[in-house]
Amino acid sequence: MSYQVLARKWRPQNFKQMVGQEHVLKALIHALESQRLHHAYLFTGTRGVGKTTIGRILAKCLSCHQGITAEPCGQCGACTSITEGRYVDLIEIDAASRTKVEDMRELLENVQYAPSEGRFKIYLIDEVHMLSQSSFNALLKTLEEPPEHVKFLFATTDPQKLPVTILSRCLQFNLKNMSPERIVGHLQNILGQEQVSFEDMALWALARAADGSMRDALSLTDQAIAYGNHALTETGVSAMLGTVDQKKIYRILDCLISRNAAAMLDEIKALAEFSPNYASVLATIAEVLHRVAIEQAVPGACDNSMGDQEHVVSYARKLCAEDVQLFYQVALVSRQDLAITPDPKSGLEMALLRMLAFQLSPSDQLGIDIVTAPVGNEVPVAEEQTVQSAPLENNLSEDESKKKTLLNSEGLNVEGVAQVERAPVETSESTASRLQEPVETQSFAETEQPVTSVVESPVQEPVSEPVPEPDKQSTLRNEEKSPIAESSSQDHVEKSELAADVLSSGWNKQVTQLGLSGMTLNLMLNSVLEENPDGLNLYFEAGHFRLLNPSHEGRIRESLSKEVAQGRNITFFEGLKPEHESPMMWRERVKAEMGEQAKLSVENDPYVQQMIREFDGVLIENSIKALGQII
Repeated sequence: MSYQVLARKWRPQNFKQMVGQEHVLKALIHALESQRLHHAYLFTGTRGVGKTTIGRILAKCLSCHQGITAEPCGQCGACTSITEGRYVDLIEIDAASRTKVEDMRELLENVQYAPSEGRFKIYLIDEVHMLSQSSFNALLKTLEEPPEHVKFLFATTDPQKLPVTILSRCLQFNLKNMSPERIVGHLQNILGQEQVSFEDMALWALARAADGSMRDALSLTDQAIAYGNHALTETGVSAMLGTVDQKKIYRILDCLISRNAAAMLDEIKALAEFSPNYASVLATIAEVLHRVAIEQAVPGACDNSMGDQEHVVSYARKLCAEDVQLFYQVALVSRQDLAITPDPKSGLEMALLRMLAFQLSPSDQLGIDIVTAPVGNEVPVAEEQTVQSAPLENNLSEDESKKKTLLNSEGLNVEGVAQVERAPVETSESTASRLQEPVETQSFAETEQPVTSVVESPVQEPVSEPVPEPDKQSTLRNEEKSPIAESSSQDHVEKSELAADVLSSGWNKQVTQLGLSGMTLNLMLNSVLEENPDGLNLYFEAGHFRLLNPSHEGRIRESLSKEVAQGRNITFFEGLKPEHESPMMWRERVKAEMGEQAKLSVENDPYVQQMIREFDGVLIENSIKALGQII
């Protein structure tokens, strides 16, 4: 016997063998069981989802010698004849080859005659939308009031082309595309009975290529069996389909997450040997990132419809939401830009390098830190103009120097509206000793830095002789005190209060000292620890509580046992109390306060106000940022 292709060999012969389309089968089975039969049925859907197959099974149900039933016997003459395609009273018509009105009239002339063998004369018209308008008009009257022994079964992939008058005379059933999971499950069953070895990822590749069509999946499986010599491997199937091996995409993403540019470029080089469609590569990366974003937004919502659930869940834990959104947008834009790149490979490389360059650093992901610095550190001081040689006293008063040191020690430097050159000035405890030595000529810095203030002191000649009396210099400084120095006291109080609030937050500091990293640290940053007589209670935000797994819990308990618990029980709770403030919430609040203080500091700066008055300047508030780090 000649070989029969899988699509024909495994075509369902009854409703129980059907895969999917439960919503259609349920309605048909109930109608058959209650004998509520319509005279015209219209099955719509894409190719290979079972339209003609359901029509033939329905013909069996109507023609079985055991009577009208939802479970035809499959053994009687009518059932076997329909299976073999030789049943006289089942007239199958390909509308694409019989579009003329004359063909329709010839067909309708035979409608009036009774069936030869069966209970009904059944007309199964495939691709019915291909009929001409005249053919539809000729069919209308018969379709509205057909003889009792006639049933019409229509199938089409494009119901929009059918006249409304035809649609209104039929029961319409829309067949859905097959999900990849359903296709993979069916292929596993068939290949197991066919005794063909396979890899699961090879079946997922076939299911994705089938695009919802079971017939396409079976046809591709036949081709893959021939290509792989009776064995289906992921590499072989990908080569046959001309698609990118999914494992290569995962390796590229792994390199991206680990920030390993060298390994990532090596993976792209290896990928280029297969001459892939680089637009498809970026599209596949975007698809994975889309599923990662869904998993992050709604934990557990990611199904295994693409066969990548394990990888998606892993990436959702390793990547922050900002990076996922950034990578997705870069992939979309780069896919559009491939047409104007020197070559597609370089376009893919630049897209991935762009993702790597803009990826948030670990410190950015955890927020900002306020770090105290000793007074003796170098402090950047703004210069308004080129100074060949000038004493420090003419550029910076003692109070102003203290203010600079305070702002730097609290991490509250302000990025202002102008960018000017700076020269480092070394500070010491004795201002008088500094004034005894002239400041050497300083060259402008090549890189711009945020502006703290603009000092408008007059340029004077350097002091050639040391000043023996510091008190006189102190008097001179009081006489030449700048407007900034006058307001430094108030700023000092505000900044000191904020720093005290920052540095007094015990749990907020302690979280970063537990030795945790990655997803576990992120979970702890969104938690609050409370002590009680029985032990410790650890409250997590609801969204992060669902991300906890035994591995996270083990690391958290181990770190707390070393530093905090000291043998006491640790209990985890979902949801924060109204009075709770997690370290992440605290950091956001402090960051907002620092930004507001930075804005006020710049707005109240007399030199900024002078520039606004004299030059009609406009203060761009978005350019003002609080610099520093929060512990």
